[in-house]
Amino acid sequence: MIKCVPGRIEVYRDMDVSSETVWDIITDTARWIEWGPSIMAVECQDRYIQKRSRGRVQTAIGLWVHYEITAFDEGKYWSWRVFGIPATGHRVVPQGDDICRLIFEMPFLAAPYAYVCKIALKRIARIVEKRNVIYKV
Repeated sequence: MIKCVPGRIEVYRDMDVSSETVWDIITDTARWIEWGPSIMAVECQDRYIQKRSRGRVQTAIGLWVHYEITAFDEGKYWSWRVFGIPATGHRVVPQGDDICRLIFEMPFLAAPYAYVCKIALKRIARIVEKRNVIYKV
């Protein structure tokens, strides 16, 4: 789903998994290439990001760009600057027992990036669905 809120656009998806599971996936830099359509490689000293983590990502067109985590609320929210520009925010909201909503937010000027975020949400949902099948067997 895509929603306009004051000052930004939010793209979100509900998932049948705990918020901790989704948080683990979106903060693990080793997994960004699994779900981030615009990311081909990641270099970061921190496997799991935290406030002020820095590194660089290789974009889909091969360009390496630097990033810094600018906001971080453990288990709930993180945002970053990419190439010095405020980029997406990533929010995980519990919706009940083993259900959560993952929200990507971006400024209106980055509205076309919402499509990329929709793909990322679909990929993350696929990852957690596979995980659920493995654990339920």
